Amino acid sequence: MGLVGSGLVTDGARWRWRGGRRRPWCEIRFRFPALDRTQNSSPSRHTANTNFFSLHYVAESTQSPQLALALLHGHTNNHPRLTHLLLKCAAKLTMRHLYQIQAQVTAHPIPSLDPNLVAVKLIGVCAAHANVRHGVQIFAHYLPTPNIFAYNAVLKAFAQHNDWDNTFRWFNRQLLDPNAPIPDEYSFTSVLKACAGLGAAAEGRKVHCVVTKYGCDGNLFVRNSLVAFYFRIGCFDIAHEMFDEMPVRDVVSWNTLVAGYCLSGRVGDAQVVFDGMVERNLVSWSTMVSGYAKAGHLEEARRLFDEMPERNVGSWNAMIAGYAQNMKYAEAIELFRRMQGVEGLVPNEITLVSVLSACAHLGALDLGRWVDRFIRRKGMELSPLLGNALVDMYAKCGCITEARRIFNTMQERDVISWSVIITGLAMNGHASEALERFDAMIEHGMRPNDITFMGLLTACTHAGLVDKGLRYFDVMDRTYGIVPKVEHYGCVVDLLSRAGRLDEAEKLIISMPVKSNVIVWGALLGGCRIYKDAERGERIVHRILELESDHSGSYVYLANMYTSMGRSKDAAKCRLRIRHNGVKTPGCSWIEVDNTVHEFFMGDLSHPQSDKIYSMIRELRWKMKLAGYRPKTDLVVHNVDEEEKEDALSFHSERLAIAFGLISTIEGTTIRVVKNLRVCKDCHDATKIISKIVNREIVVRDRSRFHHFKYGRCSCNDYW
Repeated sequence: MGLVGSGLVTDGARWRWRGGRRRPWCEIRFRFPALDRTQNSSPSRHTANTNFFSLHYVAESTQSPQLALALLHGHTNNHPRLTHLLLKCAAKLTMRHLYQIQAQVTAHPIPSLDPNLVAVKLIGVCAAHANVRHGVQIFAHYLPTPNIFAYNAVLKAFAQHNDWDNTFRWFNRQLLDPNAPIPDEYSFTSVLKACAGLGAAAEGRKVHCVVTKYGCDGNLFVRNSLVAFYFRIGCFDIAHEMFDEMPVRDVVSWNTLVAGYCLSGRVGDAQVVFDGMVERNLVSWSTMVSGYAKAGHLEEARRLFDEMPERNVGSWNAMIAGYAQNMKYAEAIELFRRMQGVEGLVPNEITLVSVLSACAHLGALDLGRWVDRFIRRKGMELSPLLGNALVDMYAKCGCITEARRIFNTMQERDVISWSVIITGLAMNGHASEALERFDAMIEHGMRPNDITFMGLLTACTHAGLVDKGLRYFDVMDRTYGIVPKVEHYGCVVDLLSRAGRLDEAEKLIISMPVKSNVIVWGALLGGCRIYKDAERGERIVHRILELESDHSGSYVYLANMYTSMGRSKDAAKCRLRIRHNGVKTPGCSWIEVDNTVHEFFMGDLSHPQSDKIYSMIRELRWKMKLAGYRPKTDLVVHNVDEEEKEDALSFHSERLAIAFGLISTIEGTTIRVVKNLRVCKDCHDATKIISKIVNREIVVRDRSRFHHFKYGRCSCNDYW
């Protein structure tokens, strides 16, 4: 098998084992004897030209980067067709191809290749592979006199990846450089998109003035961008006025109006405009899907998504992000798996960030690792957005070593990057390192924000570092001008309550300049339970019920406290109130096995393997008793006999998830469970013993922190 006259020779087909079945694997090797630089005799010149045009035809028709590179490597003269050929194949170039082209052009410059034209295409390749940094290097090192197209390529690359700061910075550089070309309509569309993304009202208005100065305000593209900008900063009247004044409108204009209505929460008006559009495109549909999702109308968003005549990556991103933003993480992952089955559809940075968010909340480590490998395989640059999502995913899945690795390899970090690693270390019980990272953050000249201090206060709370925690709470306002929010006060109340300083904690709540909530009072109630301060606990319960009349959790705390103090009658009264009100938030746990997330509730019988799960529960309970475990039946608020109380404790959602993990994975595999509520004292003690019996590490993430159970001990040292 061969291509006649092309100089191509096929060595034949061979069989290679792939994916569990045999497939023919055709290996093609290329020979370019006529293009060898050492062959200079005139009789071969005609052959060389014939081979050149034959190969050129094959490369152009197949858009093969390999053949284009072979021609680039073997050219004997500066053939002008090479420029066109490389540009034709640009859509299929990988980062490896790009590096090869750079090396060839640097080693053997070709005068016929316009450097600006090639640079524009290569910067586009970098942007397509989320490696904008390398695109900037191409601009800086290979273009002695960059033209407007090169500037616009960089602006577009930054804007394409929502890197608004660099987009705006690059535009300013262009304006201030006397040798730079004057910006055009494409420059303005990118920078206005950045101003909209940053919510930079003043800067955007200045750009509007520059647009008018250069006579581009009548351009359709620029006018659409201006309308979108004014909608984004909340100037709806100006946006409407500019839209109404447009002499000509295209589908983008109408899409901008639809997006503006969605942004202002007027999804109904957006639907009216959408229904009346003569021409709709993928952006029209995706905008409506995103608008309904952001408004919380997921069923309507999914209906529109399913009705779309065709879909692209942006369409899938809109729906996946909608699920993730509305805490429907399992649905987000399920839809992403469907997306993977669509031929020719490759997830981009926005897709991966949404999927990583879902993985982080569900503890879906296997899928998160797949995303990590995908990013590396594609040579994608770890932008702050993508890098932060990876660090957060690994930290929330209990893999703090991997979180550190990603953080350390990030070329560019923002305040969110530092805040994510600090919070991740705090959640995983590495308080000292979290505080060290904060010091490093300050040394790097990064100014902390409110999220940074939440991480620091959490670290101090989990480690019992009361004095340090109070110092951080003081400097956040005094030194950095960050006004504490109710969440920060909640952390400090928790810190003081765990240390037994209940009077200080209560005084702090009363003197708070912001309105207290159930979480703040609940932190103090937890301290009352630890230190058996029933009188204060009763007072706090009344406070909580004033804020939230059906808050059953406060009665659970109070009942447990009464029981531990031997006040059985008072505990019984609390149990009656609990049964009357019902439990508002049921306990739920998730575990990922074989890339599938399984969900369990207390006493759940809906799982297909329920028989095996409960059999494992009974086996573990017997072994645990032999190891000295005694169930804390006093924690059960229902008035039933002891055996039923033991069953109630054994069938908590995290115990079911652990049992399922044990029967579904090979020996030695770490069991990872995520729970939506705080792990109870009995389950905590039971999991410690289970980890010793089965000789496995069990990682449980509850509402407040991570618990790494190993060899019968927990990383929290029973302080949670």
